[in-house]
Amino acid sequence: MSDIEIARAAKKMHIRDVAEKINIPEESLIPYGHDIAKINFDFIEKSKSNSDGKLILVTAISPTPAGEGKTTTSVGLNDGLNAIGKKSIVCLREPSLGPNFGMKGGAAGGGYAQVIPMEEINLHFTGDFHAITTAHNLLSSLIDNHIYWGNDLEIDQRRITWGRVVDLGDRALRKVNVNLGGISNGFPREDKFDITVASEIMAIFCLATSIEDLQKRIGDIIVAYKRDKSPIYARDVKADGPMTVLLKNALMPNLVQTLENNPAIIHGGPFANIAHGCNTVIATQTGLKLADYVVTEAGFGADLGAEKFLDIKCRKAGLKPNAVVIVATVRALKSHGGVEKTNLNDENVDAVEKGFSNLERHIENIQSFGLQVIVAINSFTLDTEAESNVISKNCEKLGVKAIHCSHWANGSKGTKELAEEVVKIAESSDISKFKFTYEENTSLEEKIRSVAQKIYRADDIVIDKAISDQLKGFEDSGYGKLPVCIAKTQYSFSTNPSLRGAPKGFTVPIREVRLSAGAGFIVVVTGAIMTMPGLPRVPSANSIVLDKKGLIQGLF
Repeated sequence: MSDIEIARAAKKMHIRDVAEKINIPEESLIPYGHDIAKINFDFIEKSKSNSDGKLILVTAISPTPAGEGKTTTSVGLNDGLNAIGKKSIVCLREPSLGPNFGMKGGAAGGGYAQVIPMEEINLHFTGDFHAITTAHNLLSSLIDNHIYWGNDLEIDQRRITWGRVVDLGDRALRKVNVNLGGISNGFPREDKFDITVASEIMAIFCLATSIEDLQKRIGDIIVAYKRDKSPIYARDVKADGPMTVLLKNALMPNLVQTLENNPAIIHGGPFANIAHGCNTVIATQTGLKLADYVVTEAGFGADLGAEKFLDIKCRKAGLKPNAVVIVATVRALKSHGGVEKTNLNDENVDAVEKGFSNLERHIENIQSFGLQVIVAINSFTLDTEAESNVISKNCEKLGVKAIHCSHWANGSKGTKELAEEVVKIAESSDISKFKFTYEENTSLEEKIRSVAQKIYRADDIVIDKAISDQLKGFEDSGYGKLPVCIAKTQYSFSTNPSLRGAPKGFTVPIREVRLSAGAGFIVVVTGAIMTMPGLPRVPSANSIVLDKKGLIQGLF
C-alpha cells in the first residue's frame, strides 16, 4: 500500500485518549475535531514542576534525491521506545505548503512510521502557519500605514528592512514594487517577499517560551532605520500587541498521534537551509515534562539542522541532548559516491565506500559537540548485505554503532534494536561534556568562520568589507553575543549543491547578513541560497487533485 493508503486504513484513537497516555486531562485540550488538539497554556504551566525526560535528537547525512527518511525514522524510533516500555513523545516540525506544492510533497513520515491525520497535518492543520503569515504581514502594513499618515517616526523609506511573506514558493515575489497607483496609495518603493518559514516571526514563534516572551521578542524586531541610521522597532509602530493576539492560539502546541497511537507534538516549522530548522521550544520543553523520552528532529543534514539545533535552540533554551541519531541509507551514500539516481537500485559497494565520507564527517561533527552518536541505517528492499556491511564496518572503526532499521515496513518492530541502543546511550551519557561550536563572546565574523571551518570544513569564508562593517555595526549596537544562523544549500557541505560526499578546498562566500533582533540571531546568507524558493519545472502541485470520492490524491 502507498503511504496515504496506510494512513487512511489506520485505526485512530480519539485524541483525548492519546492525551491520557501522557497524563493530559481532556479539559486541558482544545480539540480540532477528533484527531487533533492543542494543549492549553494552563496545563503547560502546571507541568513545569515535573522533572525532565531524556532528549534524543534525530538528524541525517546531507540530503540526496535518493531520500534519507529522517522524519520516518523519528516516528519509528518513538514507536520503538514506546514498544519497549518507555513513555516517549516525538516532537516534529509542521510541514510548509511551499514544498508540499513545490518539490517534495508531504512530510509526515512514511510507510508504517507516520503521524496522522497526514492530510490535515500537511495542509492547513490548525492554522499556525496562516497566523504567522498574517502577523508578519500585519507588521508590514502598519509600517506603510505609518509612513502614509505623516511618518512621525521619520522612517527612511530606503532603509525599510521588513518585507512580506507567503507560505508558497513564488520567485516572482522576490522583488516587488508596492504603493503604486497614485498618491492615495502611498509612496512607491521596492519591497520583497520571503516564504513564511523564513520569516523572523516563525523564528520567534519557535524560540519563544511564553506569550509574554513572544510579545517582547516581536517588539524587539528592527523593521527600519531613520536617516541617521538609528533603528525603528516593531513596538514603535504599535505592532507587538495585535501581532501577539493573532498568534495567541497558534503558540499552543499541537497534539496528534502516530500510526501506533503514540503521542506526537507537531509545532512550528522553520526551514533549516534558510532558517534554524527546529520545532518550537515550547513543544520540546512540554514534551520533556510529560515523557521519559522526547525524540525530536532537526532539518536537513547535520551540518544545517543539527548545528542550528545545538548552537541556537539548545543555547537559548538550555537544552542538552542525551543522544544523537544520524540517519543514513545505502541509496543516499551511493548517491554521495557518485551514482546517478537512475542507477541506485544496482549494487555498488565501491560507491557506498566512497559516499561514506559524508556520513563520517557528520559523525565527527556531532562528536565535536561532546555528544554520543548512533547511526540508523534506514533499510530499503533492494539494499544488499555487502553494501550494508560497508556502513556497519566503517562505523565500527569510528567507535559508533550502526543499526539496521525497517520501520517503514514494520513500524516499531523495525526499530526495537535502535530504541534499546538509544536507551543504553541516553541513560549513561554525560551531558556535561556538551559544548557549542563557538562561544557567545566571539566576534560575529569569527562565529561564521567557526561554523564554516569546523562544521562545513571550508578553508575560509569570503566576506567583503561592507558586510564585515555591517557585522561590526551589529556588535556596536549590542548584538555581538548573538549566535549566527547560516542560510546554505542543504545538498552539500559547501555552497555548491553539486559537490557531494565530503568536499575539501572550498570557501564559503557571504552574500548578505540580516539582524533578527527579535529571534535573537544573525542570519547569514551564503552562495545562491534564496529565502523565497521558486517552483521546479514540474511542481508537485501539478499532481494534487480531489478524486470522485473527495479524497486528496497526489500530495504524498
